[in-house]
Amino acid sequence: MKRGSIIFLQAVIILIGIVVLFGMIRFPLTEGRAANLDLFSIYWDPFIAYMYAASIAFFVALFQAFKLLGFIGQNKVFSRNSVKALRTIKCCAIILGVSIVMAVLYIRTFHNYDDDPAGFIAVGTVATFISVVFASAAAVAEKLLESAVDIKSENDLTV
Repeated sequence: MKRGSIIFLQAVIILIGIVVLFGMIRFPLTEGRAANLDLFSIYWDPFIAYMYAASIAFFVALFQAFKLLGFIGQNKVFSRNSVKALRTIKCCAIILGVSIVMAVLYIRTFHNYDDDPAGFIAVGTVATFISVVFASAAAVAEKLLESAVDIKSENDLTV
């Protein structure tokens, strides 16, 4: 890939991270239950704390994607580090999907019966599906890249 394309994709990854982080900081302040709470109580709500803990996997996956683009830019795409980055992205996507399912189950079980959880459940279902798609794509890319690295290693040994 051209250097400009890689820098653009890395900038997009950074922008995604900043927007998601801003949304995570801003959303609890605008949520309905937060109207009468102080700042400490808003951010120490168990569900908000769970959201922050689950987001660690998302940010680790973004960082690994950023590193993978760096390997591509250095022409080191066929290396063990690239395979490791893809494996980490796959694991993070699985963890994120499981975390979202657990959050949906929590909201479904313990929601206030005056509220309708259908919107959150729909968003959670879509987010889980997206996470599964990313995990599957990373798994396929990991297998292909791992076999390519093995072939490259065998060819380097014979030469």
